[in-house]
Amino acid sequence: MKFLLRAQEYKLVVYRILLAYVFYFIARVLFYFYNADLLHVDSISSFFKISYYGLTFDTSAILYVNALFILLSIVPFFINTRQWYQKMLMLVYFTTNLLAYATNFIDFIYYKYNFSRTTLSIYNATKNEKNQSTLLVSFIYHYWHVFVLFFLVSFLWYWLYKKVSIPFIKNTVHPLKYISISILMLLMIATLMVGAIRGGDFKKSTRPINMVDANRYVSKPEHADLVLNTPFALIRTARVNSFKKKNFGISEKKIDTLFRPLKAFHNLEKSRPNIVLFIVESYGKEYLGAFNKNTSIKEFKSYTPFIDSLAQHSLIFTNAFANGYKSIHGMSSVLAGIPSFHDAFTSSVYAKQKIQSLVSCLKEEGYDTSFFHGASNGSMGFLGFGNILGIDHYYGREAYNNENNFDGFWGIWDEPFMQFMKKELDTKKQPFFSTIFTLSSHEPYIVPKAYENVFPKGKLPIHQCVGYTDHAFKKFFEAAKKEPWFENTIFVITADHSNQIQYKEYSKVMNRNTVPILFYKPNNSLAGSSNNLAQQIDIYPTILNMIGYDKPFRSWGRSLVNDTLVKPFAINYSGLQYQMQRGNYICTFDGNKTLGIFDIHDKSLKHNLINNKNKEMLEVELACKAFLQDYYSKIIDKKLY
Repeated sequence: MKFLLRAQEYKLVVYRILLAYVFYFIARVLFYFYNADLLHVDSISSFFKISYYGLTFDTSAILYVNALFILLSIVPFFINTRQWYQKMLMLVYFTTNLLAYATNFIDFIYYKYNFSRTTLSIYNATKNEKNQSTLLVSFIYHYWHVFVLFFLVSFLWYWLYKKVSIPFIKNTVHPLKYISISILMLLMIATLMVGAIRGGDFKKSTRPINMVDANRYVSKPEHADLVLNTPFALIRTARVNSFKKKNFGISEKKIDTLFRPLKAFHNLEKSRPNIVLFIVESYGKEYLGAFNKNTSIKEFKSYTPFIDSLAQHSLIFTNAFANGYKSIHGMSSVLAGIPSFHDAFTSSVYAKQKIQSLVSCLKEEGYDTSFFHGASNGSMGFLGFGNILGIDHYYGREAYNNENNFDGFWGIWDEPFMQFMKKELDTKKQPFFSTIFTLSSHEPYIVPKAYENVFPKGKLPIHQCVGYTDHAFKKFFEAAKKEPWFENTIFVITADHSNQIQYKEYSKVMNRNTVPILFYKPNNSLAGSSNNLAQQIDIYPTILNMIGYDKPFRSWGRSLVNDTLVKPFAINYSGLQYQMQRGNYICTFDGNKTLGIFDIHDKSLKHNLINNKNKEMLEVELACKAFLQDYYSKIIDKKLY
């Protein structure tokens, strides 16, 4: 039949779309190559099995990205095979595909820091940065090989695209028949595309696939990131509000039994010590010797000699976890006891509400409150969230006002900025509560020229930066101990999240976000080491407990020094699933159903015990659901005070 002349055009479209599948597979291979130490694929056959399941997510992304190209290729314009029109199609094809495809290459590197595929939450984390162009240049410089790879692969894609073309075909079919048959084919193709984009399901009652669906196909949680592709993750998180109520039918009384979210301490001796809180950029537990004394890691090396010495006179928690995986997550978790899961709480529409926090409670007690961060005001969203919490004074790069100590990327080096903070504290009326968020242990991992060969460079780029920040701590404490306020101060050290990983033990899924938690008081009244589960959100109630705060306050965390009513636990989000550790078990949960129950020592989540639940397993599952039900309810209903 004459109308089959268009079959050549349809074949060409199929060829060009199949090329996208080939290159998405290449991207998956490269993603694995760059992150093999975190993805733990046992064999080539396992990799191909994962890649097969990934086709569903590749299809969704490819058809989303190529929707305009496919439409322009098959609409009955009568000119579709003309040379100028084919050139226009090629421009549309490579503009849309390469923009989307490039995001896969970003995750070759970024996955090591984020431990999940990049989503649109990255926009919220970077939109306030004034140094975006500098950071991009730095990224290109340090990871030039990724850019070379991208251009080589893109050129190969272009070459294969040009290998198959179509000559101009003059239409000799009656226009009405040509249009009607073309429209019929367009409708059929569009219908198939809708089903494929949704995940191969045409049922209206079934939602389109999203990121958590990748967990259905794997036994190891980290393999879900290999099933996924970054364009899909970005598309599926566009205009998605992850803050939605979850009702698992758990009573308020049961929630109170499990977490006691409305707390009150009684019969405690009141005191008014100063509080100085350090949230240290990317300072994972892996780098600190004092927190790895009982490690089974052979030839373990510490990069923090000063903090290790300080820990000998401190109360430390060696089994502590971050409640998020970005810097801004750390600020809300530590200061307000509000963890972040799928998206940062601070970037949500619910952040602008009255929030009870460490800041508000200490201000009630007459504390002067301040926040120090050596980057430009607005960086990371710290200034905005600090204003919501009611912090009295914000000191950033502008307040420091000396560009001679600018690191060229993020802000003021840690050593001079800590000294700046110390001088500001010298002028404050006691009691004061001051938080500093450091920045020198951040990518691109450089130290001041004067220290370039001073600290051990170790196995990872971050190691010498860890050593430099440890040195900054030493200089700070040496200067601070000479001041009258020092003896009456509780110092707290933790990290926002972990970062680059050297040891296999810390590449295990549940160990990727381990952080130090340390409390130090110069009179040695705080001392000891605990291996109980702890987390960032515990710091807020612990400090209030230490000063004898006796008013009711809202917190999902627990006091680490005096709370026998709430069982130790830790909760976080991997990018694909919630993870709660409690008692002898770990529960993984996708927001609707439990995915797995694992022994507390099975940090790799290898052996799923979900089919053999006992009473305690049911309890940790219930606790996970109860936490999420209360968390989303209180945030959405604006009951954080």
